[in-house]
Amino acid sequence: MPKAFYRRNLPHLQRDNKPHFLTFCTHRRWILPACARQITLDCCVHEHASTIDLNVVVVMPDHVHLIFTPLVDRARCEVVSLARITKAIKGASAHLINRQLGRTGTVWQEESFDRVLRYSEKLDEKMEYVLNNPVRGGLVPMARMYAWLWVAPPKLPGILVRPPAF
Repeated sequence: MPKAFYRRNLPHLQRDNKPHFLTFCTHRRWILPACARQITLDCCVHEHASTIDLNVVVVMPDHVHLIFTPLVDRARCEVVSLARITKAIKGASAHLINRQLGRTGTVWQEESFDRVLRYSEKLDEKMEYVLNNPVRGGLVPMARMYAWLWVAPPKLPGILVRPPAF
């Protein structure tokens, strides 16, 4: 099975055709205002069907969780790297946030935390963890009330898929 590995301060392991759990935090745990959370959510969803097959994303006040599978860049005949994915999301969102807020400076911590989800881990359970993050954080009583949460629609029309328990 093809694997990709790169190292910055933390090791990053990528596996083709496997879901990845990615978390990144704001610089110095800065609390994102509502407009910055929306920008970040929009940047994550923008990558859906372009560089990633996005399952779920939540933008919390000071961090972001995503579950996705990297897609193949057909022009380059290779799977899109985690480095390219995180740079696209963090770079675009930081630029737009700074422009919107009339500020300069760092928005995101340099490093991101990622891991490949293993067969023994149920994707539904990890999605439930992401979906319920705003509830556990005391931001809303029910996940569906949180504005900066996105879940992919079912991929097969006409097939009944159990909605997330949120």
